[in-house]
Amino acid sequence: MRYSEKLIEKKLREQIKKMGGLALKLESQHFTGLPDRMVLMPRGRIFFVETKSTGDKPRKRQQLVHGLLRKLGFSVDVIDDMDGLERFYEKVA
Repeated sequence: MRYSEKLIEKKLREQIKKMGGLALKLESQHFTGLPDRMVLMPRGRIFFVETKSTGDKPRKRQQLVHGLLRKLGFSVDVIDDMDGLERFYEKVA
């Protein structure tokens, strides 16, 4: 089944809120390629999430920025389906 990026992002926001966290939209005029959401969870845990429609992959610039964030020690997850969302929820619970 194919899921839209918009639906995946909506489900992510709703579930993270239920889990006591925030899924904040990331936007920057001066730094491109940031993941779509910064997820803030209890106990000071921070995760970055790139949502994509099913089967879509991050662009080259996004891959570069994801790599930079990972080098800094942050988790960056690319989610394009409901199974990916479930795995992410288990990871951050």
